[in-house]
Amino acid sequence: MKYINASLIVLLIIFSSSFAKTNTDSINLGKLVTANNNFGFQMFGKLTDNNPTKNIFISPTSITMCLGMAYNGAAKKTKDAMAKTLGLDQLTLPQANEANLKLSEQLKSSDPKVVLNIANSLWAHEGINFKKNFLESNKNYYQAEVSTLNFTDKESPERINNWVNDKTNGKIPTIVDKLDPAMLMVLVNAIYFNGKWTTTFDTTKTKNLPFTLLNGKDRDVPMMNQEDYYRYFENENFQAISLPYGKGRMSMYIFLPKSDFSLADFVSSLNEKSWNDYLSQFKYEEGEITLPRFKFEYEHTLNEALISMGMTNTFADADFTNMTDSPALISGVLHKTFVEVNEEGTEAAAVTSVFVATAMANQPEPFSMIVDHPFFCAIVDDTTNTILFMGAVTDPQ
Repeated sequence: MKYINASLIVLLIIFSSSFAKTNTDSINLGKLVTANNNFGFQMFGKLTDNNPTKNIFISPTSITMCLGMAYNGAAKKTKDAMAKTLGLDQLTLPQANEANLKLSEQLKSSDPKVVLNIANSLWAHEGINFKKNFLESNKNYYQAEVSTLNFTDKESPERINNWVNDKTNGKIPTIVDKLDPAMLMVLVNAIYFNGKWTTTFDTTKTKNLPFTLLNGKDRDVPMMNQEDYYRYFENENFQAISLPYGKGRMSMYIFLPKSDFSLADFVSSLNEKSWNDYLSQFKYEEGEITLPRFKFEYEHTLNEALISMGMTNTFADADFTNMTDSPALISGVLHKTFVEVNEEGTEAAAVTSVFVATAMANQPEPFSMIVDHPFFCAIVDDTTNTILFMGAVTDPQ
C-alpha cells in the first residue's frame, strides 16, 4: 500500500509539474501574441501616417520574428530598447524564444485549403566569429537555416534571393541587390499564405463597379459579390465582416469606414484593446458582400519607423556582444510583401531582412460593405489571434 501511495504521489507531482509548465507556456504565448499585435498596430500607424494615400500591406509576424532572431544577439541598452519596442519586456529571453517556437508550431495548418509556411534563415559572412549561444538559439527556437557566405562574392546575393523566391513560392523573388563587404550577417524571415475561401465567389457575378479613391474620384474596378451568413459587426463608424478560409480557422477581416469616419480615423483607433473589443462583437448575420479584387506589392525600409517607436541603440551606438565580439549594429530592416485577393481566395507573402553590419561601416542609403472606397484588412489566425498580415487598400488597381 505504501508503494502504491508513493507511486500516486510521484504521478501527481509529475502531472502537476506538466500542467504548470503547459499553463505557463500558454500564458507566455498569449503575451507574445499581444506584443506582436501591438507592435503591428504601432508600425502600421507609423507607415500610414507617412504614406496616407498609398496601399500598405505588412506582416507583423514576419517583422517581429526576424527582429526576434536579432534580439538574441543584443545586450544591455540595445537589448532593453529592442525589448521595449517589441513589447518583450514582460518576458525573459528564454520565454520569448520558447513562445516564438510554440507560435510557429501552432500556426502550422492542417487545412487542405490553407497553406501557411514560415521559414527563417541566417546568412553569416565567412571569417566572422559568432557566439555559439546566438547561433544555437536561432537554430533551435526559430528553426533558422544557417549558412556561411563570402559577402564579397557577386553570386552570394543570388543564393539569398533564391531562398526567398523558393520560400514565397515565387511571389517575392528578391530581397537583396548586393552585399556590402562590411556586412556581418543577414537575417531573413519569409511567410507564404495561400487560402481558399470557405465559400468561393461566383466569377459570373463579378462586375466592374466604381470605387471611390481618397481624392474623391471614382475608378471602375472588378467587384466580386456573394450572399451568405457571415460573422458581421457594425457600429456608428464602420461596417466589418469576417470572410473565412477553408475549414474556418483563418479569416480575412474587412473594416469599411462610414462616410464621416475616414480610413485614417480607423487606423488611429487601432490598438490591441480596441481590436479585441471589435472582434468580440462579431455575430453571424445574413447579408451580402461586394468586394474588389485586388493585387499589389509593397516594400519599405523600416529603420525610421523602428527608431521612432523606441528602438534606439540598435542602428547606432549598438551592443550586439551576445551575437559577436566584432563591433556590430543593425544597418537596415527591409520589409517586402505581396497580396492577391480574387474569387478563389487569397495569396500573400512577406519577407523581412535584418542587415547586420560592422559598427565602423557607413550606414547604407535607404532602399528606394460595398467596399467601394479605401479600407483596412487583416489576415488573422483565429485560434491564436495572431495577425499574419494587415493592410490599407486605397486603390485596388
